Amino acid sequence: MIAIRCSALLFDLDGVLIDSTPAVARVWSHWAVEHGLDPETVVRMAHGRPSRTTIRELLPNADIDREDREVERREMEDLDGLVLLPGARQLLNSLPPECWTIATSCTRPLAEVRLRAAGLPIPRTMITSSDVKIGKPDPEPYLKAAAKLGFAAADCVVVEDAAAGVRAGKAAGARVIAFLTTMIRRDLEDASADWIVKNCADITASEPVSNDGDGLQLNLSL
Repeated sequence: MIAIRCSALLFDLDGVLIDSTPAVARVWSHWAVEHGLDPETVVRMAHGRPSRTTIRELLPNADIDREDREVERREMEDLDGLVLLPGARQLLNSLPPECWTIATSCTRPLAEVRLRAAGLPIPRTMITSSDVKIGKPDPEPYLKAAAKLGFAAADCVVVEDAAAGVRAGKAAGARVIAFLTTMIRRDLEDASADWIVKNCADITASEPVSNDGDGLQLNLSL
């Protein structure tokens, strides 16, 4: 058991709180086939990053806005198989509302659709790809998420499942807990995750007895 003190938790969405992997794989696989691309490669590239980034890298001469809107439309319509990941609801319910938020590579409409489908609250301070100029692995999403809560990123702990997200959190100056829900341990270690656990069920949170600026105590079951 590892004890951590922090001011707030900054969560990724997909692969951390919810799992929409089957839908994401279906949408991107179909899109890849339509454009003569390898589905497996495209799905792997798309995870944990803004869809625009993936589209721009694969089809630099395409109408990026049009392709992005089409991918988003398909993802919003395909919620089949979306599930709440173990421990997610219990962990969020144990956290003061002012001590957590979400920073996701989804657009805001897509993030809200998925949160509602999973029965999770939509944080007022949520940061999506609609709110940043540069997505993960750039630190901007987590810097903005921390600032929205009124904290420095260095005082927060990021919770991620993708290497791009881990790198974003580390580049923002935060400590990072990585989950083994999507990637293998080696990939997360190579991205410099501070701790690696299975999922939210391995984290418990409480408010520390002494009030010295760190509003949360986390216990990790490694």
